[in-house]
Formats: sequence, structure tokens, C-alpha cells
Amino acid sequence: MSAERRLKSSERPPTARVFFALWPPAEAAAQLADVANGLAAQWGGRPTRAETIHLTLAFLGEVAVAELPALCALARGISGRSFAIRLGHFGYWPKNQLLWAGCAAVPDELVDLQSRLQAALGGKGYRTRPPGQGFTPHVSLVRKMRCAPNEGRISELPMPDKLLWPCQHFVLVSSVLTPEGPNYRILEAFPLSA
Repeated sequence: MSAERRLKSSERPPTARVFFALWPPAEAAAQLADVANGLAAQWGGRPTRAETIHLTLAFLGEVAVAELPALCALARGISGRSFAIRLGHFGYWPKNQLLWAGCAAVPDELVDLQSRLQAALGGKGYRTRPPGQGFTPHVSLVRKMRCAPNEGRISELPMPDKLLWPCQHFVLVSSVLTPEGPNYRILEAFPLSA
């Protein structure tokens, strides 16, 4: 690498890979991790660790660290009501080799929160998903599945009956990718009203 290229690289501001998400309470995360481990044992792949289970509201990617306070201020200005998620079905995306859990019925409050967040971010020039791509609330359970289950098998998978995820806040998360999977750090939590 030439000295000029190294200099330009060092002049770039530091960045962080960030996203907004719903973060489950420990009990719900543990239940979902158990489900993920069971599915990975059955079909292969890498189960999501309990400490990394979440539902993404808006993925921003690499953002200058200097912008993080402004993102937190933007999120503090978003009003939303608390709600609960009941995960009731599974889905599989073959392109990503990803098995996920989705809502039995998507709460209106979740749709409203995600729409408000998306609009606020878009108003500041952030692009959080490709144009025309809708919001599919989901929790990633198993990545890189070696053996894709067919649709009939997916619809028969059991979900714990008592799995209820109360959502009383959303969070801004920093993500660091490692060979073992991502490591997440919550930068700030933003409360939802009762």
C-alpha cells in the first residue's frame, strides 16, 4: 500500500456498524436460544446465541462515530407505545440460509414504531433498506443452515406456548463481526410509553 493510500485511510473518521432493534428480556432470549439450538441440531447451521437475539427495526450499517449522538437524539424524539410480541411461526430464506421466527400477529404498535423510525431516519438521509423492500418483523434463529427444511416441515415446528416478549423500549446497537458470529453492545435504550 502506498504512503498516500495509507494516509487517506488514516484520515477517514472512525465508524461503527449500527442498527436499531427490539431487545428481549433474558427469559424470552433464553427460550428462543433453546429453540435455535434445537433447530440447529436437527438441520445444521449456526444457532443465534441468547445474548444476540433481537428484532431489527432499522439497519444503518457503517456510520461515523461522530454521528452516534445525533442518532440517539433522533431516537429520543420518536414516540411509541409499549406492546408485546408473540412469536408464532417460522420462515426460511434460502438465499441467506436463514431460519427465523415471526409474529403470530404483528402488533400495530410495532408497525407504527418502525414506520416512525424509518421516516425519521429517511428525513436525515439514512437509507436502512433497499427501495421497495417491506418490513418483515423477524428474529433470526439459525444461520447458514446446511439442510433447508421444506415449507411443510417449517409450519409444523413447535414454538414455546408461553413465549411472550414484552417491548417497553427499543435500542441502538453497535455490531462487531467476528468469526464466531456478531458481538453486540447496546449504546442506548429509548423507552416506549405505557
